[in-house]
Amino acid sequence: MDSMAMAPELQCTQWFNTEVPVTLAALRGKVVVIEAFQMLCPGCVSHGLPQVQKMRHVFPEDRVAVLGLHTVFEHHTAMAPVALQAFLHEYRIQFPVGVDMPADTGPIPRTMAAYGMRGTPTLLIIDRAGRLRHQHFGQMEDMALGAQVALLMGEAMGADAAADAGEACSMGGTCG
Repeated sequence: MDSMAMAPELQCTQWFNTEVPVTLAALRGKVVVIEAFQMLCPGCVSHGLPQVQKMRHVFPEDRVAVLGLHTVFEHHTAMAPVALQAFLHEYRIQFPVGVDMPADTGPIPRTMAAYGMRGTPTLLIIDRAGRLRHQHFGQMEDMALGAQVALLMGEAMGADAAADAGEACSMGGTCG
């Protein structure tokens, strides 16, 4: 996927840890960090999720949004939403987590397919204008991730993106 393309919208069947469904359009003006994971993925549990939990505490929530995307492409029965709810409670994951919408055919969920993800964990970083700036499969070093997010926080939004963000704000979106 082009590193400056607009990020595809998340296609989720339900959300945890939020009262309203999350959209990328509503998050324009913030850097968005998304951890795509499966709760039975060892790399997700040992590295990916703890890393974004730290991100949520290090960066201000009014400038950086941290999201989880539970994108199940195997063991579908074992990773049902009721099991995910217990998992999120046990691991004290408090940021919003969406459940990727299953595909009409095949095992790869819709958001996972839209981003061309190879598996989990996958980290997505979206800039304040809503463009996908980085996609990383596997582990990413904490310092590299923090530096990239900090740089994106400092970037000016283009005039078109700023107008789009202002429009999202006027429609009840999150403004930053």
